Amino acid sequence: MKVVLFCGGLGTRLKDLSGGLPKPMVNIGYRPILWHIMKYYAYYGHKDFILCLGYKADVIKNFFLTYDQCVSSDFTLANGNKHMHITESDIADWSITCVDTGLKSNIGQRLKAVEKYVKDEEYFLANYADALTDMHLDDEIDFLKRSGKIGCFICAKPSQSFSVVSLGEGDCIEKIDFVRDTDFIINGGYFVFKNEIFRYMKDGEELVVEPFQRLIKDKQLIGYRYDKFWHCMDTFKEQQELNDMFERGNAPWEVWKNGGK
Repeated sequence: MKVVLFCGGLGTRLKDLSGGLPKPMVNIGYRPILWHIMKYYAYYGHKDFILCLGYKADVIKNFFLTYDQCVSSDFTLANGNKHMHITESDIADWSITCVDTGLKSNIGQRLKAVEKYVKDEEYFLANYADALTDMHLDDEIDFLKRSGKIGCFICAKPSQSFSVVSLGEGDCIEKIDFVRDTDFIINGGYFVFKNEIFRYMKDGEELVVEPFQRLIKDKQLIGYRYDKFWHCMDTFKEQQELNDMFERGNAPWEVWKNGGK
């Protein structure tokens, strides 16, 4: 399946950390989070990517145009560094289509802008470019196909560490729970869509507002609950947490290393 990735946002909450980079290009370890997400999809056999670009599109384009495979691959140098043998190819079999979808476009506008690239696909995948998971992707795809519905996304517990407060009589605090200890779930992305999604979309609409409301009304949108690892990178603290996992060698999203287990 083709994979549409929304890479055009400003990433304002990470601005100080990124130095003005688009959020998908903020590093986890030695590669941008966008690369980690693409590696995840590629592991499951989905290597035809459509990148919806906007803010600093040139940075993302240049990353792939000047891609240094040696950074994430083993290699052998010989003959006074004149010859190099890379042990395992990295992105050589990926297809990457870069599409300028507008500087200030919302997610719905970006998806509509690349409709022509997925028009022949019965199903396609889509995602934000700022969250990682170890979910077995095939399970979610099968979940949607068995349902016969049009759209699906994973429902995950927030990775943020804020607390949920319960108020009682007289505004007295009854209970405080960390959000991850509650049954609170959010839209975690990792969308699977039938091509019919475009029938529910109109120009200028935000994907999760008007189109999703129409799908909900027709009972055509389902949620795939996933309570294991899902982690977004929306703040400096979350970026640090992901980097800490990577540096400890405990990066659950690296399914290409752990066999998707």
